[in-house]
Amino acid sequence: MFLALAHETRRQVLLLLGQRGDELPSGYLAARFQHSWPTTSRHLKVLEEAGLVEVRRQGRSSNYRLNRARLEQVVGGWMGHFEPVGPEQRWSSSGPKSTAALAEGTSPSRAKRSATDSQ
Repeated sequence: MFLALAHETRRQVLLLLGQRGDELPSGYLAARFQHSWPTTSRHLKVLEEAGLVEVRRQGRSSNYRLNRARLEQVVGGWMGHFEPVGPEQRWSSSGPKSTAALAEGTSPSRAKRSATDSQ
């Protein structure tokens, strides 16, 4: 999904679909850019495969619609990782708890288990 969003042209296509509303024909979308028709087709295919647009094919023409639910699901879910951590939340790590344990290459819990196992 983020690979599809990485290209400026594909983001512009999504903006057009989002601002214009319902569906737009591929020819209308292609006319908005200065690159070739095959290039536009490839961009639209990437967006379709990522699930960002839905396509309704009618004979030789294709109409594209923004898949808002999918975009909100993925981008909204990703944005959830940027929520501030409150004082009531604690970060629990299974890794080393100190720089000394990190330097040893083992976590204190592993060191305890190793000591217990050797007894």
